[in-house]
Amino acid sequence: MKSVFSSSLGRCLHTLRGFGTDRTGNVAIVVALSLVPMLVAVGASFDYIRSYNVRQRMQSDLDAALIAAVKQIDNVEDADTLKKKVSDWFHAQVDNSYSLGEIEIDTANHNITATASGTVPTTFMKIANIESVDVSVASAVKGPATSYLNVYIVIDTSPSMLLAATTSGQATMYAGIGCQFACHTGDAHTIGKKKYANNYEYSSEKKIKLRADVAGDAVREVLDMIDESDANHERIKVGLYSLGDTLTEVLTPTLSTDTARTRLADASYGLTSSTSKAATYFDVSLATLKQKVGAGGDGSTSGSPLKLVLLLTDGVQSQREWVTDGVVWSKGKAISGSYWNKVAPLNPEWCGYLKNQSNTMAVLYTEYLPITSDWGYNATVGSTMASANWKSTWGGTMDSGVSSSITRRDYIPYALAGCASSKSLFISASSSSEITEGLSTLFTQYLSSVRLTQ
Repeated sequence: MKSVFSSSLGRCLHTLRGFGTDRTGNVAIVVALSLVPMLVAVGASFDYIRSYNVRQRMQSDLDAALIAAVKQIDNVEDADTLKKKVSDWFHAQVDNSYSLGEIEIDTANHNITATASGTVPTTFMKIANIESVDVSVASAVKGPATSYLNVYIVIDTSPSMLLAATTSGQATMYAGIGCQFACHTGDAHTIGKKKYANNYEYSSEKKIKLRADVAGDAVREVLDMIDESDANHERIKVGLYSLGDTLTEVLTPTLSTDTARTRLADASYGLTSSTSKAATYFDVSLATLKQKVGAGGDGSTSGSPLKLVLLLTDGVQSQREWVTDGVVWSKGKAISGSYWNKVAPLNPEWCGYLKNQSNTMAVLYTEYLPITSDWGYNATVGSTMASANWKSTWGGTMDSGVSSSITRRDYIPYALAGCASSKSLFISASSSSEITEGLSTLFTQYLSSVRLTQ
């Protein structure tokens, strides 16, 4: 901009000098009289650009100050203290000649509004006795905790979620029946004089907690947090879904967290460890979930709620028959299987079914623990991504820089991170305590995010 102005001014002065030598009439007088307005006009554009840039910086700094403040709104005892923080954050970024105007803080609704103003000294407009230009900005922020919100909790209920939740539980299972999973089908056992129809009966007898049980604990933690965030049960609805070979809606979104707790604990609704689905088809289930969830709103009314999907899963597209059927054995070892390539991480593009309609996806990965003593694991999840032919099998595209020699198990976090709406909304958890804490952490992370409303 300086070069344009200098060039324009130079041309004006050059023209003036030319006319000043013209003795044929009153041209010199006319040009002299018009010179001041010309300089003011050109200079005004320069000063306007300067003031515009200052205003933009002020707006950005005020927005940043309010965003920082609203994230602290629950941790500050009174509004005056928070106002002081807003002022400190703002003036740490801008010149002290700019001042904050009125700051309004609504702690009950997590709402903060503020204005800022200042003056920008002029350069060329001083010719017209205009010494400065006033600038002012306004900003407002609001957290999702104040908005209408639907939370869709989706629990993976595949057989892999029947893994014993602790290493001690896994050791007990393996020592007793030779398997760490509490499957509901086949594998009858007789231990001493006690007969067990399946692995699950054994785990129940030994009171071994499974990952499916821990998933229930994690959901209950989130329900408690919803009670705290929406004490009057007016804004936040919660729905429950089981994910397996298809998607089952256990509970349509409701304001009643007590109803959610009842459905969660009742074995007949399929969210406890007493039942499981035969397979996990994310492509089918997430497409169905898209229809159930619908498009997300702006949270301003109950008819236009924000929509958050909390997905708790181990991230493996699987079916038991893909492991056991069509297997070629040699000298007591399984050497090939017709469907082993099908057992692989989900394709994160399937999560786009939901994200593309303005829904937020948060993902808790219940880590698929390596079981190298099991031939089925080694042949599928423990095998390489290259052997899965992921692109041709499920349409997946691996992250750049990741070798196809990585195991399918080790690639799961990459796939699930791509499923989440942002890196901050993906958590990996291995222990039962991490799983329980992880889902509530994701919910907290979402509630702590803010949006500019002005």
